[in-house]
Amino acid sequence: MDSDNEVVSMKESKRRERQFALENPDSDIGLCGWLLVGLSVMLMLVTLPISIWMCIKIVKEYERAIIFRLGRILRGGAKGPGLFFILPCTDSLINVDMRTITFDIPPQEVLTKDSVTVSVDGVVYYRVQNATLAVANITNADAATRLLAQTTLRNVLGTKNLAEILSDREEIAHSMQSTLDDATDDWGIKVERVEIKDVKLPLQLQRAMAAEAEATREARAKVIAAEGEMNASRALKEASLVIAESPSALQLRYLQTLNTIAAEKNSTIIFPLPLEMMQGLMKR
Repeated sequence: MDSDNEVVSMKESKRRERQFALENPDSDIGLCGWLLVGLSVMLMLVTLPISIWMCIKIVKEYERAIIFRLGRILRGGAKGPGLFFILPCTDSLINVDMRTITFDIPPQEVLTKDSVTVSVDGVVYYRVQNATLAVANITNADAATRLLAQTTLRNVLGTKNLAEILSDREEIAHSMQSTLDDATDDWGIKVERVEIKDVKLPLQLQRAMAAEAEATREARAKVIAAEGEMNASRALKEASLVIAESPSALQLRYLQTLNTIAAEKNSTIIFPLPLEMMQGLMKR
């Protein structure tokens, strides 16, 4: 656990060092650069007030602006939100959206650990955590995150059995989130959540699993029925022993049965036969 924390702290320190190096460059723009900046300022002053509309930029609350001057990021890194002033010809501005972005992972054909082919898709929630790294370290952070999510989904599911994929979706999603978060940390991306949407099985496998489940239910039902018959036979045995001890109990049971038949089936005609007659016939 301590080693994991040390690795995380080392990664965080390296990321901060890279960010500091980008936001605070050691080298200056040089004499030629300052000359071009001076010419840009003169051009702006000559073309006032028309140029003022080209120099003022507004950055929204959910955006951050990365300003490049002669190809270098200005000191301080990302700017915003608010109103900013840039020089024409020498300054360029890139807006970065800091809101959470959602995208679907297309269905991926995955071969599981137990050699079963399944189609799995998901959804990923991420946001830009560091606008400077997202602009300076990668060409297209959104496209790179989408492609990485697809490959990560295949790699993670390839180490799982079919039963684990169907039952441990939360664990798989958490593993994918941690893997994506570590991989996209250098890009200034924070993966907030990963969810597995659907797991599609081949039709033949669905039929086989349905037949297996049906057979299991039928076997369980037969076992329950057999246990019920056994319990009923034991109860009848005990009841017969009780009735054998008292002959009048059999007469009462006979009358109770007649009462039940008369209540449920009113169209049935019952002819009571005295038990004494039956006993006399049995003696003969």
